[in-house]
Amino acid sequence: QVQLVESGGGLVQAGDSLRLSCAASGRTFSSYDMGWFRQAPGKEREFVGFRWKGGNTNIADSLKGRFTISRDNAKNTVYLQMNSLKPEDTAVYYCALPWYSGRYPAPVASNRYEYWGQGTQVTVSS
Repeated sequence: QVQLVESGGGLVQAGDSLRLSCAASGRTFSSYDMGWFRQAPGKEREFVGFRWKGGNTNIADSLKGRFTISRDNAKNTVYLQMNSLKPEDTAVYYCALPWYSGRYPAPVASNRYEYWGQGTQVTVSS
């Protein structure tokens, strides 16, 4: 049974940084890609970024330059580093494991993902 657990969210001010973590269990973590999504109140779930197991990443165009994704296979953990946060970044952030790994381009639709974490709330005040 795969389990994804996000952590690291919180209330910050505009311009601050946060690093979210996604701890995975139940599968050989290093063999799989991982995606990040977010969902703001009243909005659809939005693709944030993706990291292939080989190390390449794909960040949504609107977030490039502020958000990065890294992973620590020894800890079975993927990280979402968010810098220069803005109030519009306020959302629940989710990590997700895709149905199939190794696909290009990065899967941006939420139905391309098999497992999801419970989400972690990020609130950015102005």
